[in-house]
Amino acid sequence: MSIDNALVMVLAGGEGKRLYPLTKDRAKPAVPFGGRYRIIDFVLSNFINSGFYKIKVLTQYKSDSLNKHITRGWTLSPFLNQYVDLAPAQMRTGGDWYRGTADAIYQNVFHITDEDPDYVCIFGGDHIYKMDVSQMLTFHKGKNADLSISAIPIPIEEASEFGIIEVDENWKLKNFIEKPKTRPASIPGNPDMCLASMGNYIFNKDILLQALTDDEHIQTSSHDFGKNVIPMLLAAGKDIYIYNFNNNSFEGMTDKERGYWKDVGSIDAYWQANMDLLSSDPELNLYSKEWPLRTFNYNYPPAKFIWQEGDRVGMATNSMVSEGCIVSGGVLSRCILSPKVRINSYSQVLESILMEDVDVGRYSRIRRAIIDKNVKIPPNTQIGYNREEDESRGFHVTESGITVVPKGAII
Repeated sequence: MSIDNALVMVLAGGEGKRLYPLTKDRAKPAVPFGGRYRIIDFVLSNFINSGFYKIKVLTQYKSDSLNKHITRGWTLSPFLNQYVDLAPAQMRTGGDWYRGTADAIYQNVFHITDEDPDYVCIFGGDHIYKMDVSQMLTFHKGKNADLSISAIPIPIEEASEFGIIEVDENWKLKNFIEKPKTRPASIPGNPDMCLASMGNYIFNKDILLQALTDDEHIQTSSHDFGKNVIPMLLAAGKDIYIYNFNNNSFEGMTDKERGYWKDVGSIDAYWQANMDLLSSDPELNLYSKEWPLRTFNYNYPPAKFIWQEGDRVGMATNSMVSEGCIVSGGVLSRCILSPKVRINSYSQVLESILMEDVDVGRYSRIRRAIIDKNVKIPPNTQIGYNREEDESRGFHVTESGITVVPKGAII
């Protein structure tokens, strides 16, 4: 079912500082995930699968790879007025880049007035989850809301890491606190849990346009939805309701997938979310026919595993290997390989993420590492076994011991 009276605006200009050096040359939504996908593919797939076909992707920070990915992989039918359009920062309202999430929409408000939808969906482009957004829109209409915000229940002890939402018994917004330093109010009837904002909003068009105009004229504003616009609307008595993400379902959903939402904002969180995919029954199922995850399709040959001579065996266990890869006499265990990775003889790679065009030389040993694209690892190299040695070569090593080799690094 096509939803024609809603415009989608995806905020994809995030710098992603905590994911550095993976974000050294790309925006956070463009960071590869799960071998052959990009992070932004999740939110775009959610909308396409939900019947939303009018999508603007707002870009800003180091957007070249994201622009290429959207242009090549997300072409809809203009004949049916369907599109995934890039909306790069243009400084249309002055000399500033986007000053906050609300300002990003304000600087692109002409897209809204040109399309003239009834509803505007404003979602982030940097989270890992599945969602039937049409159910949130149905909730929004049913509540006759001015604004609906999706939220996920979390343990109240974790509240200081998120924007926390307080609601009444009807799930109407009472208060919004950004990363509270004291214990916030719990969910009605559930004293151990509170609600974290997912940063996903559905606005009535007229309410949004007026709020953006009002916020623009407040000089002290940070021009952010969470910090400024939502508290302003709440103070003005607007009807703001909270959509419980745990109530969302989609075709083919498994029990484990209900409420799955990951903010892969740090290297450790990103590595762990990828490793979670390797479980025999993961929380996030990439293999669903009913709710497909879409991306740009490479024209590469199938993955190939070659050699079986004594201890020279091309083998991968508990791993995901993308097209174009050649495992030539090396061994993988709990790894994710993007397209066109080559693993040469007698090498061993454990619990690692290897991005496109990585070449692992003979007799090399790699453990708990993220190797960004276009890295040629010489024979007899060790990565992930000696922290001081890794750091001396310019690699980033997290506190938990995940080593990141940046894109195009010369080793």
